[in-house]
Amino acid sequence: MTRWILVVPVLAFMALVAVLLGGLETADERQLIDSPLVGKPVPDFDLPTLHEPERRVRDDDLAGAPYLLNVWGSWCPACRIEHPWIVRLDEEAPVPLIGLNWKDERTDALRWLEAFGDGWDLHLVDYVGDTAIDLGVYGAPETFLVDAEGIIVHKHIGPIDERSFADLMQRAAALADGGEET
Repeated sequence: MTRWILVVPVLAFMALVAVLLGGLETADERQLIDSPLVGKPVPDFDLPTLHEPERRVRDDDLAGAPYLLNVWGSWCPACRIEHPWIVRLDEEAPVPLIGLNWKDERTDALRWLEAFGDGWDLHLVDYVGDTAIDLGVYGAPETFLVDAEGIIVHKHIGPIDERSFADLMQRAAALADGGEET
């Protein structure tokens, strides 16, 4: 009887450890969560640009060519981690890289870009966060691949890393070549 009193908590502890370790092995799956918007048009937006606040860009203005839309903010620690990959996307991606500066102060965003570099082709600003909500953004950073018809074909959640960079490049190249994203 005494032995079972010791065995049951040990077995319960081992089961808990196994469950937790199993969760760690699949932690990378958060980047693989499909968005309900994949396969649907980019939600309508009309946003100012960061560098020229009086200039506005609508979703229709970006149609006609594929692009990457990267949600970021100067307040976002993961965006800082991701930034070297953004610079590489700027240098190597076959499609434009559009930044969506999310719930940020303009001066903070400009200061951040000055300190770390500007790897985006254009910056849209979502001060209130409505566009990010319409896109189903969980948190920055997130990156969307949009085809020439304005359809979201892929969503990456979290910072871009070596593996997701290669995946984004392959998908963007397929779209840039006039094919479908794989």
